[in-house]
Amino acid sequence: MGLHILGTGSFTPDGTLTNEDLTKFIETNDEWIRTRTGISVRHVATGEPTWYMGAEAAKSAIDAAGIDPAEIALIIDTTITQDYCTPSMSCIIQRETGAVNAACFDLNAACSGFVYAMDMAHRFLKTEPDSKYALVIANEQLSRITNYEDRSSCILFGDGAAAAVVEYKEDTLYSSHLGADGTGAKYLFAKSALPDSPFVDEEKLSYEWHDFSSAPEGNYSHGMKQDGKEVYRFATHAMPKAAKAAADKIGFELGSLDKIVPHQANIRIIETAMKNLKLPMEKVVVNIKQHGNTSSASIPIALDEAVRSGEIKRGDKICLVGFGAGLTYAAIIMEY
Repeated sequence: MGLHILGTGSFTPDGTLTNEDLTKFIETNDEWIRTRTGISVRHVATGEPTWYMGAEAAKSAIDAAGIDPAEIALIIDTTITQDYCTPSMSCIIQRETGAVNAACFDLNAACSGFVYAMDMAHRFLKTEPDSKYALVIANEQLSRITNYEDRSSCILFGDGAAAAVVEYKEDTLYSSHLGADGTGAKYLFAKSALPDSPFVDEEKLSYEWHDFSSAPEGNYSHGMKQDGKEVYRFATHAMPKAAKAAADKIGFELGSLDKIVPHQANIRIIETAMKNLKLPMEKVVVNIKQHGNTSSASIPIALDEAVRSGEIKRGDKICLVGFGAGLTYAAIIMEY
């Protein structure tokens, strides 16, 4: 009992940040970045709100699906860079797309978010037989929280959005596995940019960081911080773990996959994860060179590009797999 993708769409802003551009304000070079990450250029928003990027991707997905947006029963938006604490990005996208009958909520599972949201959509549609379609959007503006003084992390991140319209479908390939390890929260985080409360007791501020070993002392900007070695160690094991767990649920052989669409975090992470799965890179959709790491948007952007280019075709058995801050991990095995 599975999920059928009716249409996909994506949006990337016109602004770009090349490896050469980065050399103008940090000590690095193009070869160093490409060999360690696989990235040459990232798209960066130059004024577009996060919701706008998501809405454009959603409209493209709805158009590709050829459906009436009024028949969408659920909208899930996944992001770590929302424009507002409230309203949700999903409510704004409902307004922009005319999906007037949809329930709406946002989901934060960082880079695993799209896979989490797809599985939530599947569960909703499965238990709501009168609901026809769900719309899942991932929209991220990581340039807002990237610390461009940290050369180990600022080379990685870009902005973008993608979406998928899905329906529940009987008797089709589907399995999923979602997981998390909150003990690793300290390895990748960004503090919320909220006004300080007038009721703060200075002696209690240390509670905020818990055991975040990488947290700085004193005042801290709202940029992202990560322990690259720990994230690499987690990612190269978590993605294979998620894919194997999803496959084992239904007795599926991972070697039967036609394509794998992983989170586009770092080419070395992808290559090592595939070695751990004993699967060839020829089966992997990779677009990190042109986009960098766009958090939860990376998997659906790669999926949309692969569908539109013909790299993924109807009937292909695919695996969407990712990991992210939290630390989270997730995989879906399905038929496109």
